[in-house]
Amino acid sequence: MAVHESPTIHNGTNYGDSLADIEKTKFGDGTPANDPFGNEEAGDVKYRVMNWWQCGMLMIAENMSLGILSLPSAMATLGLVPGVIILIGMSGISWYTGYVIGQFKLRFPQTHSMGDAGELILGRVGREIMGIGQLLLLIFLMASHILTFSVLFNTITGHGTCTIVFAVIGTVVSFIGALPRTMSKVYWMSVASCISIITATIVTMISIGVQAPPDVQVDATRKPSFQDAFLAVTNIIFAYITHVAFFGLLSEMRDPREFPKSLTMLQIVDTSMYVVTAIVAYRYAGPDVASPALSSAGPVMKKVAYGLAIPTVIIAGVIYGHVACKYIYVRVFRGSNHMHQKSILSVGTWVGIALALWVIAWVIAESIPVFNDLLSLISALFGSWFSYGFPAIFWLVMNQGVWFSSPRKILLTIVNVVILGIACAICGLGLYVSGKSIHENSSSSSWTCANNAI
Repeated sequence: MAVHESPTIHNGTNYGDSLADIEKTKFGDGTPANDPFGNEEAGDVKYRVMNWWQCGMLMIAENMSLGILSLPSAMATLGLVPGVIILIGMSGISWYTGYVIGQFKLRFPQTHSMGDAGELILGRVGREIMGIGQLLLLIFLMASHILTFSVLFNTITGHGTCTIVFAVIGTVVSFIGALPRTMSKVYWMSVASCISIITATIVTMISIGVQAPPDVQVDATRKPSFQDAFLAVTNIIFAYITHVAFFGLLSEMRDPREFPKSLTMLQIVDTSMYVVTAIVAYRYAGPDVASPALSSAGPVMKKVAYGLAIPTVIIAGVIYGHVACKYIYVRVFRGSNHMHQKSILSVGTWVGIALALWVIAWVIAESIPVFNDLLSLISALFGSWFSYGFPAIFWLVMNQGVWFSSPRKILLTIVNVVILGIACAICGLGLYVSGKSIHENSSSSSWTCANNAI
C-alpha cells in the first residue's frame, strides 16, 4: 500500500515514505532502533523468533476457539441464508482489516500494541485510551475462557461441585500456562489447541447428525426480534475478534513482511470451519441448538466433546493472557536490559502481572455468567473497534492527503469509511442489546454455585 504522506509521531519524530527511511538507525544486528524489543544479540530471552506458519497457528488457536461454539446458535436465530452471508461477509472485512494492521506495523515498526498505534495517531491520550481498551478486551476474553472452563467441567462431572470452584481451577491452570515469556513457547501449545477444537467440533457434528430426529425444522430465513438478531450478529463478530493481538504477534515474527501468509492461513482455515460447523449443527440440531454448541451433542457425547475441547479452552485463553501480560511487561521494561534477562525482578514482574490479570478475569467471569451475553458484550464494546474501526482509521491516517488521488484511492477511502461506520453501528447497537440481555439473564446467577451448563 503506497503512502505518500506520513503522520508524525507525537514526540516530534517524523517517519518518511518508506520502511528504509524508518530503519536508518539500527542496532548491530540490523534491528531498527525503535523496535519494541531492542537489540537481542546478547539477551538471555529472545522474542523475534517466529516463522509465519507459527504465527498463523497461534492466530488460528486464539481465533477458532470459543467463537466457533456460538455460531450454530447464531445461525438458528438468523436463519441459514442470512447467517452464511454475514459469516462470509465479516470474514472478508476481517481479512482486509488484518492486512491493514500488518501494513501499519511495517510502516511503524515500533508499534507493539494498540496503545503504541494510538500514540502515533493521537499522542499520549490516544496511547492511554487504546492501550487500556486493548487490555480490557484481552481480560474480557480471558474471562470468557474461564467461564467456558466452568461450563465444561459442570458438563463432564454432572455439576460435581460448586461452579465457582471450577472457575477458580480454570483460573489457576490458565495462570500457570501463561508463565512462558515468549510466543515461540506458547506456539507449541497452540498446535494442541487447534487439534483439540477441530476434533471436538467434528465429534459434535457427527453426534448431532446421528441423533437428529427426522423432522428437524431448518429455516432459510427467520424473523427474530431486533435484540435476538443483533445478539446473534455480535456472536458472529466474536469469531473474528483476534485483531487486538496482531501487533504483539507481528512484533515476535522474524520477518513481519510475511504476515499476509499468516493471515491467509488464518482466514481460510477458520472461515471454512465456521461455515461448515454452523450449517451442519443447525441442520441436524434445529432451532434449539445449544450455545456452546458442544452441549447439543447428547448426554454422553457432549461429555466426550467437552473433554476433547479442554486443551483449546485453556490454551486459547492462555494466548490472550500472554498478549495482555506482554503489553504491560513491554511498557514497564521497554528500552531496559530487564526485557531480555532472567533475573528475579524480570521473572517476578512477569509472574505478578499474570497473576493480577487472571484474578481480574475470574472476577469478570463470575459477574457475567451467561456465555452468549458475555461474548456479545465483548464484541460490541471492544471487537467493533479493534477488529474494524481502528484498522480503518489506520488506513486513513497512513493515506492522509491522498484519499482522492486516484480511482483506487477513492474506492479504498470509501471502503474504509464504510467499515468505520459499521464499527460504530456494532458498538452502539451491540451495547444496547447485550446490556439489556445481561440485565435480564444474569441478575440471579452471578456469584453462585448453580450449574451454568444447564
